[in-house]
Amino acid sequence: MAEIINMPRLSDTMEEGTVAKWFKKVGDQISEGDILAEIETDKATMEFESFNEGELLHIGIQEGGTAPVDTLLAIIGQKGEDISNLLNKGEVQKPETKEESDSAISESTKEVEASVMPSGAEIITMPRLSDTMEEGTVAKWNKKVGDKVNEGDILAEIETDKATMEFESFYQGELLHIGLQEGESAPVDSVLAVIGESGTDINAVLAALSSSATTTPQKEVPNEVEEKTIVQKEIVPETKTASPTPAPVISNGRIIASPLAKKLAAEKGIDLSHVQGTGDLGRIIKRDIDNYQPLAGGITKPFSPRGTESVTEIANSQMRKTIAKRLSASKFSAPHYYLGVEFDMDHAIAFRNQYNSIPETKISFNDIVVKASALALKQHPQVNAKWEDQQITQHHHVHIGVAVAVEDGLVVPVVKFTDEQSLPQIGAAVKDYAVRARDKKLKPEEMDGSTFTISNLGMFGIQEFTSIINQPNGAILSVGAIIQKPVVKEGQIVVGNTMKLTLACDHRVVDGATGAQFLQTLRTFVENPLTMVL
Repeated sequence: MAEIINMPRLSDTMEEGTVAKWFKKVGDQISEGDILAEIETDKATMEFESFNEGELLHIGIQEGGTAPVDTLLAIIGQKGEDISNLLNKGEVQKPETKEESDSAISESTKEVEASVMPSGAEIITMPRLSDTMEEGTVAKWNKKVGDKVNEGDILAEIETDKATMEFESFYQGELLHIGLQEGESAPVDSVLAVIGESGTDINAVLAALSSSATTTPQKEVPNEVEEKTIVQKEIVPETKTASPTPAPVISNGRIIASPLAKKLAAEKGIDLSHVQGTGDLGRIIKRDIDNYQPLAGGITKPFSPRGTESVTEIANSQMRKTIAKRLSASKFSAPHYYLGVEFDMDHAIAFRNQYNSIPETKISFNDIVVKASALALKQHPQVNAKWEDQQITQHHHVHIGVAVAVEDGLVVPVVKFTDEQSLPQIGAAVKDYAVRARDKKLKPEEMDGSTFTISNLGMFGIQEFTSIINQPNGAILSVGAIIQKPVVKEGQIVVGNTMKLTLACDHRVVDGATGAQFLQTLRTFVENPLTMVL
């Protein structure tokens, strides 16, 4: 008898899961204990094994798909068994074809297919490849228009807010249309490509999509890794009469414009009927609103030349958008305050020189600060804490996030159980994370679970700075450069080595006296690093 397999609850806080990978396909024989899939939760990516045996008759959530706990994940039963009643119980409509079953087409696109979509064409939409993904960027196309596509072929590499992932085709046929070029972004479920039979009238397909108001990706975002310099142009006064603006494209009685273009036009008081669209099929997009110049009686408004103008446009990557969203939320929700200290680094310098004299052993000052912070946090769990609506949670384990600068912004890999690791182990972990972060090879679970964060700009010569708290942490430590300066020791002015650190605290979690006591303990370890290894 066929059995329904639901999305499991793999952690105590899990509300929904994402299928990271299927190890079985429909038609495969399943034995009890076989690994069915990898499920990404809010905490980690975990293997999910079968407690049933039989044939895999149905897959309810495709790779990259996200669904709440207890949603139908798969059905296992006997070969040839009728599962239509189970599909109805699982609130999943049985697909008419395998291609429809394997696809993740948005509801609006399904309506198009059911009504006006020409036969022989399948719409590929922007997939949801992570649980927090709202939009994706095409990093690379592995196929071009006209290429033959087989089921399972890698169509493209999609950049999400967490990583760059391969996206494979669930269809076979010819790649008829690419709706989003490399470097361009669009929301989840926007049209990404069209696959179908060779010779299909792609213009009819695009017209059907446009007339049915299916959301199409906005082609206004350039490649985020490129800096597009706009050529300088001399401003010359216009003296001749300009032609009236061409009429916009109208379909079914309405003007075709992107949602963003409509929003901007409403904010600026621009009548869309006076705007000429430059997007696909004459669609009005953001740049049309940005470049719009109102007409007065058919005459372009004159303006006087002021010189030359030029700009550089750098598109916001998914990482940059996520950084902006999270740091804005932190800054405006957590009441920050800052505690600044200056440490004597003479003993730390001598300690590091002696430590690095050991063959094949190299540690950095950052490693010393990370280790010292971990030990200080063990003594001050009030700082190793986070704010929650009903409580303050103090962590008795120490997972330190180390901010790493990458091309698109900043990532924070986490050194787990930092206090239990040696200085060389911490150094090796941080170096490994830094290399893989710059290659976009970090796994989501390697950036999750921090209880405290350290940001070090000393290697750039920055002497002192403040950081925004990496929520849900209750504090973040900013580390500056070591500098030589005159200091007073035993009543004498001598040349000393000092380093400034700033602790940013969430006042809801860490009081001023608590933060100060933590810094006093941190000073003991940093200024006398031998105490960390005894």
